[in-house]
Amino acid sequence: MQDDKQGGLEMSPQEMRQLASRATDALIERISGLDGENAWDGEFRQVLEERLGGPPPENGQPAESVLELVLNDVLPNAARLDHPRFFGFVPSSPTWPGILADFLASGFNINSCTWLVSSGTSQLELVVVDWIRDWIGYPETAGGLLTSGGSTGSVEALVAAREASGHPIRPTVYMSDQSHSAMKKAALIAGVRREHIRLVPTDNDFRLDMDLLRAQIAEDRTSGLHPMAICANAGTSSTGSIDPLQELCDFCSSENVWLHVDAAYGGFSLVTEDGKKLLEGIQDADSVGLDAHKWFFQPYEAGALMLKNGQHLENVYAIDHDVLQDTVWGANHPNFADRGQQLSRAARALKIWMSVQTFGMAKFRSAVQNGLDLARRAGQYVRDSSVLELMTPVVLGVLCFRVNPESEECDEASLEKVNREVLVRVFWDELTFFSSTSLKGVFSLRLCILNHTTTWEDVRETLDLVSQLGREALSEA
Repeated sequence: MQDDKQGGLEMSPQEMRQLASRATDALIERISGLDGENAWDGEFRQVLEERLGGPPPENGQPAESVLELVLNDVLPNAARLDHPRFFGFVPSSPTWPGILADFLASGFNINSCTWLVSSGTSQLELVVVDWIRDWIGYPETAGGLLTSGGSTGSVEALVAAREASGHPIRPTVYMSDQSHSAMKKAALIAGVRREHIRLVPTDNDFRLDMDLLRAQIAEDRTSGLHPMAICANAGTSSTGSIDPLQELCDFCSSENVWLHVDAAYGGFSLVTEDGKKLLEGIQDADSVGLDAHKWFFQPYEAGALMLKNGQHLENVYAIDHDVLQDTVWGANHPNFADRGQQLSRAARALKIWMSVQTFGMAKFRSAVQNGLDLARRAGQYVRDSSVLELMTPVVLGVLCFRVNPESEECDEASLEKVNREVLVRVFWDELTFFSSTSLKGVFSLRLCILNHTTTWEDVRETLDLVSQLGREALSEA
């Protein structure tokens, strides 16, 4: 590596090509060989500390050696979220154009903060935001931006809600007991006291109970509190359940309360006709958060926050700054830094735009529909099984189930022990990977099916494996 240039941090074009070529080959080998790998791998901290720890070296080592260390000991020790049999949590399976887009954006050192600093990616963000606006069904007044993900978008939404409601002194925020922890954190960051974050119980299908919500808001108003926002779910992480969106929109309109919809997982199902029907009413919400790194097949980080009235974001975040005064480019040249909390911003729109331009919406629509269809088929498979039990209705791409053979008489404690044993065996020993959840205190296994490379064979063989391991665990109990 040459070090005779000022600073000593440069590499020759030949060195750069060789290093990039090795990295590219490693990525392609990994992606094309996922089927033969386990869906999860990891290592204990003590082992990794011995391999990777220590003080920073005073003198560097060959870049090829550093790259090989990363390829062998760092990156493989992770959940393979894009594996066709990774069903845990919420998977992510990015397209190759999306991956290349992040590589190019890093190489061009893009800061997608203002029009002056990066007009090209700012224009792409306008385009992608407009696509999402159309998929939601929002009016022309809607606006938004791309974020790191649902956590950041939720904070920005609730801060906008606080601004729109006149900065109440004693605000309250409402969400179901199935809501993601990111929503509670967002409420805290937005200035809501912990004791004023209301977790409203859900019905038997894990949807927010409207009667209990109405009663809670009425009680809070009587107590001098200010209901500021309701956070609805458009696909909970646990069960995929969808809160009664249209009823919530009508209620919030009558109560003058902001409605934010957490559609981080389920939102991109809107590109399908099935998804539009399932999420009917979302178009009337004040704000919606979605994650393209989930069901729109992009690399992390690729969240989106959309507001029905986009001006609410600039009312909060557009703040003059002397050092940035040169970035004003006249009318119709927006600065995305004026719409959210970040000034330094990744060019997130590039990967979405490149992926859609490369494959077209027909293929994206089919890929999303595949997850919906596989989950429904899996639900029917479990219903027909004499060993497995379906725990919740199949909504979107989530399947909650457990081992509970018709031929066995087991109490809840025994069933939980058996199903935990199945989960442990899969976790350590099997090609596939899935996770669990708690359904009103009842332990449940859980598959989240949305990878565009997943086939019915992947799903069926995983369910067959659970049945086999469940029978073995029962025989050993």
